[in-house]
Amino acid sequence: MVVRLGGMVICETDHSLRVLETFHPPTYYLPRDAFVDGALQPADGSSFCEWKGMARYLDLRAGDRVAARAGWFYPMPTSGFADLVGHVALYPGLMDDCQVNGERVQPQPGGFYGGWITSTVSGPFKGIPGSGGW
Repeated sequence: MVVRLGGMVICETDHSLRVLETFHPPTYYLPRDAFVDGALQPADGSSFCEWKGMARYLDLRAGDRVAARAGWFYPMPTSGFADLVGHVALYPGLMDDCQVNGERVQPQPGGFYGGWITSTVSGPFKGIPGSGGW
């Protein structure tokens, strides 16, 4: 996994957690300690997932570029998602580039979800127009 922002690699790791939800491409949770120093900055706000619990947001920063609320994490996830502690998910559409095994990721449509689309997954995916009721 490689993530670039502001022309810089801000995260590179061989370890991630892949979370699948109905009608979603995978969302990858990357180890917090795989990010370069200063890339993750606390941001205002939170949201609630009925499965994972309360999420907190992060701004991602590299050079003079800031991607506001482009990442999130679960400080105290539900017991079924306890492995997410210490990991961060990103909206790939807010990064310069995200790669899985050298393949550039396409962001999940719609901007609300954080799925990473590669050639190994196929839709339809939630987020496209008309998918709100799925």
